[in-house]
Amino acid sequence: MKEIISSMRNTLKLLVLLLIFSCGSSKFDSQVFLPKLFGDGMVVQREASISVWGKGIPGENVRVSLAGAITSGTVESDSTWILELPKLPAGGPFVLEVNQQKINDVYVGDVWVAGGQSNMEWTLKSQVIGAEKEYSEGGNTQIRFFKIPNSYSAVELDDVVGGAWKVADSVNMKDFSAVAWFFAKRNNLEKKVPVGIIESNWGGTPVEGWTDVEILAEMEGSFNEQAKDVIENNESWDAKLKENDANRHRRDSMVSRPDSLTALNVASVSYDDSSWRKVNLPGANPLEHIAWARKKFTLSNVDNLMLHLPYIDQMAYVYLNGKLLHYKDWGIAVPEIEIPADMLAKGTNVLTVRAINTWNNQPRIGQKGEMYLLQSGEKISLEGTWSYSNSTVEPHLPKVEWYNWMPGMMYNAMIVPITTYTIKGVIWYQGESNAGRHGEYKALFSAMITNWREKWGLGDFPFLFVQLANFMERKEVQPESNWAFLREAQAQTLELPNTGMATIIDIGEADDIHPKNKKDVGERLWLQARKVAYGEKNVASGPRFDSLSRKGNELIVKFSSVGEGLKLTEGDAVKGFIAAKENGDFQQVEAFIYDKESVKITLPQGVEAGEIRYAWADNPEVNLVNNLDLPTVPFRKKFE
Repeated sequence: MKEIISSMRNTLKLLVLLLIFSCGSSKFDSQVFLPKLFGDGMVVQREASISVWGKGIPGENVRVSLAGAITSGTVESDSTWILELPKLPAGGPFVLEVNQQKINDVYVGDVWVAGGQSNMEWTLKSQVIGAEKEYSEGGNTQIRFFKIPNSYSAVELDDVVGGAWKVADSVNMKDFSAVAWFFAKRNNLEKKVPVGIIESNWGGTPVEGWTDVEILAEMEGSFNEQAKDVIENNESWDAKLKENDANRHRRDSMVSRPDSLTALNVASVSYDDSSWRKVNLPGANPLEHIAWARKKFTLSNVDNLMLHLPYIDQMAYVYLNGKLLHYKDWGIAVPEIEIPADMLAKGTNVLTVRAINTWNNQPRIGQKGEMYLLQSGEKISLEGTWSYSNSTVEPHLPKVEWYNWMPGMMYNAMIVPITTYTIKGVIWYQGESNAGRHGEYKALFSAMITNWREKWGLGDFPFLFVQLANFMERKEVQPESNWAFLREAQAQTLELPNTGMATIIDIGEADDIHPKNKKDVGERLWLQARKVAYGEKNVASGPRFDSLSRKGNELIVKFSSVGEGLKLTEGDAVKGFIAAKENGDFQQVEAFIYDKESVKITLPQGVEAGEIRYAWADNPEVNLVNNLDLPTVPFRKKFE
């Protein structure tokens, strides 16, 4: 009996000790929910406190560990928690542990947000110069991209709507922002650290869509009334956006892929299109919604036939005699297609195109002189009469409004949810959609940058942006160019601390708002990063206006950022200068390199006072660079 009592006493003591130990220790086994940015393959910022946050059960404990660093805390009463890991050096791969969750293949390096509109969104696969070479090199496992899906909201969201980290291999990288890829590649090569790019961009979008609506409502500008309306009628806007987003998802599901049996039937030679309308392509364009167009042609020989139809806007399925020949994605021209002989027939054949343009609901097929079949050196024209239908085969698309363009809408959905994530800085390429309102751009853009910095709470982090490229018809004298004024507003934004601007006035294309040379854009942004973000003493810009002096009818313009000296990319005279008398008409003026850092301009006779401008046009012809071949930054200056 004594033995039993003794055993019971010992057991009781053990239970008491276990209870005391349990009360004095912390358990980290409760379930936690992490934002989508926290996933396998992620990159976190080196040499800075790393924020980790999420949701959980109020009062439960949370522990976070990474690369030997550990921190812990408690879930707040509102179910949220946030913890800070100490600074870590670059390295990896590591495992990030949050309670019982494990996130694998985590690297510590430099993290950049790549924002803006379509020129930042433009992918490597979209005919970017040099892309094939990048694929052949196999990518880089230390570079990872997270693409935030296009989304918008009338209220601030606490997480992005989707996305996942993708390793930059030869397959994934094709869908990466080309500008951001070339930037990240230089970052990795020169700093020897992993690089993470968070893409938050959307084609065609204005800067006010990326800015807090509360800030915009306090500013003067074309956006002010819309901003106030969003604030005052927030609930109705929230409902309206949800309905519009449902329409967008329904539209996207409709355009993504045609019903295969229907498509093969409509594309067959025997299909009866007699009820369809006729259109003369490429001259007229009545196409809309999901447009189907058919063109019959006759062959006596089915061998060695090529299709030349590079211009279809935007997406298209191309069929031949009832079989799918090619799918054209957005931003990619249709290549020269060799047609297999077994897809053709002697006699009548039919080419069928299913075209969609979700940008403006007006697809286009063909361009004059660029619609033909080529057989043994002979062209068989595809221009002329086509049969078409906008609704016979598939129903009209639901109407989708561009509400994402409105004040604050993308900011709420694509920026706010990532502002707790520690970053190195931002690279930005945007402005085309604000060119018609250039007078308010400096204030708007500056407000957006300041807004982002305050929201992130990381101080004046580096904000590097691209000045608009040359574009549209070349005009020798164009003093009222909207694009020139927008470039000036961008340059004026450099008044903010820790900003840098990449000038690309020399690599644009007259007939394409999306220049295919993205390598120079990304690498010029990297030059700015070296200077602004990493404190190097490098030449990061092309020549910039410094001062002006006058000697008789000659002006001497002095430049900074000349490196080893000014030079010309072609010719003997400096191109791109125009001058005008005070309140007078502008005209081209003669200019030559005067010395290592100056240009001499000869003024027209009788000019006492006036103004000079350099590269001041939509698409100016320029040739003045520094020794790094960086182009001179456009400017204007009055003189007396």
